[in-house]
Amino acid sequence: MSVDLNLSGGAAILTFDNAPLNLLSAEVRAGLMRGMDAAMAQGATRLIVTGAGNTFVAGADAREFGLPPIEPHLNDVLLHLAGLAIPTIAAINGAALGGGLEIALACRYRIAAPGAQLGLPEVVLGIVPGAGGTQRLPRLIGVKAALDMIVTGKAIAAGKALSLGLVDKLADNPLAVALAIDDALLAAARGPDEQPAPQVDEDAVAAMLAHAKRRLTGQIAPPIAVGLVAASATLPLAEGLARERAAFLDLRASAQARALRHVFFTERAAGNRGRDYPRPARDIATAIVVGGGNMGASIAYAFATGGIAVTIVERDATAAGRAEDNLRKLVDQGVARGTLSAIDGEAVHGRLTTVAGYDNLPPADLAIEAAFEDFDVKRAIFAELEAALPPETILATNTSYLDVNRLADDLKNPTRFLGLHFFSPAHVMKLLEIVKGERTSPETLGAGFALARRLGKVPVLSGVCDGFIGNRILTRYRQEANLLLVEGALPAEIDAAMQGFGMAMGPYEAQDMSGLDIAYANIRRQNAGATPRHVPLVERLVEDHKRLGRKTGAGWYDYGAEGKPVVSALVTEEIHRVSAEAGKTRRSFTAEGIVERITLAMIAEACAILDEGIAERPQDIDLALVHGYGFPRWRGGLMHHADSLGAKDLLARYAALATADPQGWAVPPLLARLAAKGLTLDSLNAAKANA
Repeated sequence: MSVDLNLSGGAAILTFDNAPLNLLSAEVRAGLMRGMDAAMAQGATRLIVTGAGNTFVAGADAREFGLPPIEPHLNDVLLHLAGLAIPTIAAINGAALGGGLEIALACRYRIAAPGAQLGLPEVVLGIVPGAGGTQRLPRLIGVKAALDMIVTGKAIAAGKALSLGLVDKLADNPLAVALAIDDALLAAARGPDEQPAPQVDEDAVAAMLAHAKRRLTGQIAPPIAVGLVAASATLPLAEGLARERAAFLDLRASAQARALRHVFFTERAAGNRGRDYPRPARDIATAIVVGGGNMGASIAYAFATGGIAVTIVERDATAAGRAEDNLRKLVDQGVARGTLSAIDGEAVHGRLTTVAGYDNLPPADLAIEAAFEDFDVKRAIFAELEAALPPETILATNTSYLDVNRLADDLKNPTRFLGLHFFSPAHVMKLLEIVKGERTSPETLGAGFALARRLGKVPVLSGVCDGFIGNRILTRYRQEANLLLVEGALPAEIDAAMQGFGMAMGPYEAQDMSGLDIAYANIRRQNAGATPRHVPLVERLVEDHKRLGRKTGAGWYDYGAEGKPVVSALVTEEIHRVSAEAGKTRRSFTAEGIVERITLAMIAEACAILDEGIAERPQDIDLALVHGYGFPRWRGGLMHHADSLGAKDLLARYAALATADPQGWAVPPLLARLAAKGLTLDSLNAAKANA
């Protein structure tokens, strides 16, 4: 049985037993309803709900996502629970998330284990709580605290839940306390359904709406959730619950909810990819990072916060001192921001050691270089590392573009070599591209995936090409944006259009932040200036005007004392000059036209990456773009977005572009093949998963 009923004296104990997470399938919901009725029929004087194992209820059953709601509906079950004539107690033995917390909210008394986590993460999936969360929670903890939990979707610890009034008591054994609790105390307990409406809090509502507009741009669920929580202060409970349920059903069927579910499941699949490779003989407990600049220090800090002892190698004592300063700064920032306690901060710093040169390096499980993007520099580093370290040490490069196969050519054992492409800042960004060289062993890849899990990263497997998955698509993105500049657009128009689409930043503001010198070096390395469609604007800004971006106060934009980007007359003049030299008659573009051109270019490049086997699955590209490049999560990633446009429409758009510009555009062969078979890009994900 998915819900077990046991009687102990006058207490009926309903235990959710749907291993491993006690998810709320239709069978569990039906079991809860049957259990309540059986308990009442057998004369129980109190009802206790709890979970088997280490979890109370971790939320909805993912297998029902995307399907029409299946009876019995949780909101109906919980109305029955809230209306029982006997006292009800939630013995929260572990995670109570989503519908799990809503079950606890429908009880009159809540006891939580100290390690329990409580949360309503539905907004993260593009929906709102649908079984009372937005109405019952504010009645216990107030509008402001409820907004913080519901709109962010973040779970809180049991101790905080106690201080807020979400739970009534903490206990190491919640079930034992629920059985022993005094009858008089229970008789006086009042659940949310018997509590008065919370106080109106217009300031909290306004602040959360502003937060949603600023940080959750384009998402439809957050403002709806705010409105529902606000309404809990003015509507009768029954009306509020009905309004909540209607919103839940509407959002559940929305395109955004489908997209967010896609990302959610894709992330879960990525976390399990390590099972495809041999389990490492031992965990990575020690590491060497070559280079203590911004990237190297950030990688080392990420390792140290993951419990790995790290030695940072610099070329001399002066550089080692700078690296130590960078590391201390990261630790201090972690403590100041509350991501580390003071004690944890010292522990992390204690795992970090800086040295000058390769003499007397300690043995290490992994060594990774984070040096300048120069082929000869990196090969020299690996020669030093191979000579100084045991033969079983895994060697990795953090290169963003260089050929991983050629970097491994001089190694005695290239099977232990791979790319681990972290994204800046490495301790914040979730994406980790694991780059498989032509000689990388399955055991080495298994170690890479195990490292990603340990560090809490989202791993994406990539083959070898210039830029791998993410930066190769980024290059095409920027190329197309630059072509739009030549044809008539301006940087601010393109940035605004792409931000309106949902990108975290537009291409020009982002390039100013990373530095035009980096883009310039990459253009020189690739000899991109020799390609017919290259637009020579970065070279002019760097060579002729020394504009390197924010760091010099001038790049695509001008930056004043406040650091805000301002349209540059000089850049506008250069753009017009390049247009004239190319013989282009400038024209205006709508935001929609800009977005279409750029996203179609990105999709075409992504299809080529799939056809070449650089990415194994479309969902890998989705994760790379969402977690590494600010692609809107609520659009499901680039490939999910492509599917949402429809194969027929996509092919027509590419055909029109190819007719107008046959040198620059063609119908992607992969899309043509899929369309001919009536298949989607997502069908390739399923095919790989079942292979």
